[in-house]
Amino acid sequence: MKLNFFSLKIASLLVLSILLSSCASSTKYYWGSYEKLIYSQYQEPGKVTPDFQIQSMQADIQKAASRNLPLPPGFYAHLGFQYLQIGKAGEARQYLTAEKKAFPESAVLMDRFLKKIK
Repeated sequence: MKLNFFSLKIASLLVLSILLSSCASSTKYYWGSYEKLIYSQYQEPGKVTPDFQIQSMQADIQKAASRNLPLPPGFYAHLGFQYLQIGKAGEARQYLTAEKKAFPESAVLMDRFLKKIK
C-alpha cells in the first residue's frame, strides 16, 4: 500500500510541475497596446480612432526595438490598415510589406491587399 501512495504522490508532483511550467509566459513578442486596441476596435467600434491607434502602435514599435523583441503577427498589417483609413496609402503599403517580410506565411494575403491599394 505504501508503494502505491508513494507512486501517486510522485505522479501528482510530476503533473503539477508540468502544469505550472506550461503556465509560464514567454516574451516571444512585444504586444504593447496591440491587443487592447484590437479588442476596443471590435467591442466599441469608432471609439478608438485610427490616429490614436497609429500613435499608440508607433510608440509600441519604438518600445519593441528598445527591448529587442519582435512585434506579433498582424501588428504591421493592422497599422497599415489604420494608415489606409486616414488616406495614407504610401504608409499603408510600407506596413503591409513589413508584415509580409516579418511573417512570410502572410505573403499571399498581403500581396492581395497591396494590389488593391496601388
